[in-house]
Amino acid sequence: MTKAERLGFSAGRLAAFDAWLDARYVAPGRLPGAVTLVHRRGELVHRNVVGSMDLERARPMREDAIFRIYSMSKPVTSVAFMTLVEQGLVALDDPVSRFIPAWKHLGVAVAGARSLGGFHTRPLNREMLVVDLLRHTAGLTYYFQARTNVDAAYRELALGEPDNPTGLAGMIESLSQLPLDYSPGEAWNYSVATHVLGYLVETISGRPFADYLQEAVFGPVGMPDTGFFVPDSKAERLCACYSPAPGGGLALQDDPAHSSFRRVPALASGGSGLVSTAHDYLRFCRMLLAGGSIDGQQVLSPKTVELMTMNHLPGGNTLDRMSRSSFSEAVYPGLGFGLGFAVTQDVAATMMPGSAGDYFWGGGASTSFWIDPVEDLAVVFMTQLLPSTASQIRRDLRHWIYGALSESESDGGARRRPAA
Repeated sequence: MTKAERLGFSAGRLAAFDAWLDARYVAPGRLPGAVTLVHRRGELVHRNVVGSMDLERARPMREDAIFRIYSMSKPVTSVAFMTLVEQGLVALDDPVSRFIPAWKHLGVAVAGARSLGGFHTRPLNREMLVVDLLRHTAGLTYYFQARTNVDAAYRELALGEPDNPTGLAGMIESLSQLPLDYSPGEAWNYSVATHVLGYLVETISGRPFADYLQEAVFGPVGMPDTGFFVPDSKAERLCACYSPAPGGGLALQDDPAHSSFRRVPALASGGSGLVSTAHDYLRFCRMLLAGGSIDGQQVLSPKTVELMTMNHLPGGNTLDRMSRSSFSEAVYPGLGFGLGFAVTQDVAATMMPGSAGDYFWGGGASTSFWIDPVEDLAVVFMTQLLPSTASQIRRDLRHWIYGALSESESDGGARRRPAA
């Protein structure tokens, strides 16, 4: 019996996945390359390293390649924030104005624009709570949403962008001068809310955000290659990032030799600023899958992880029904949203394999992960293609990995094959 078979997978189907990924995505130039890790029942079941990390320099993909994980930074920041909740320093139902007093009197935009002299506003129906930041119901938005005049104001001020010289404090000050896009709790909108969580981590802990992440998450979990920039000693491991070329194939979007990720950013973005490796991020997933601990290091309580992976959308609503985003890493039926990631509520409604209670998210350069507690499964997929909507790799990946399962835990193992 192979290791894959011992852990409830078909070795043949995993090998077929490897061949398919190359033939479908890498060889035709739809993805430059990728690293895929599959972990189940406490062991690494499968690894796949394919393609190139730098097409221009003909450098093959390597297992320890460093990737821009963009919005996969959000679950990391959320975990760091929840360590402060566990210490009683902040609560989910605290008003955000407890820590940012200037936000006490924010309004909701009803007309006008920053470029036209200002906004007309109405009062909030209720004040913004900390939980709104974690679940993206705070009334904030993103500069790239391109949907409202509030979005446009974010673009004009470069709010949340890592090269903004005003840093996190300057971002908070600018947001204090702008209205919200909607009253907190009324909608779900992908936003700079997790950037704000990073600011709160600094304010509450009294430590620079990057330092607190190292002390509370990266150090205990064992994530030595995760951070806000790539130092010179690791520069050769940073992947090139691509976007689809107009005539087909891939166009270089960010050259690793000149990337902004090679220097310390002016703004440490908890929403999109981290780089990481597949193995580092798998350790983060393993910590969550194990209820907050890994290798004897406890980051969170199992009850905190349980709380984070519940659906926190108001009224038990679903993401597709509450969303007003023009872009998100996942908005389709059957999903709730927890404290930092999407949570599957209705597997049939998603029309993809999975389990009720699995949770996941992705990054703008097509990276993704998911954690399935029912199947004791964690999967990390790393590549570098902007935007993440350029392919269906995440959907396809779910079908392939679940399709390779030969034993299910969902019925107590009744479907397991008899031992050979």
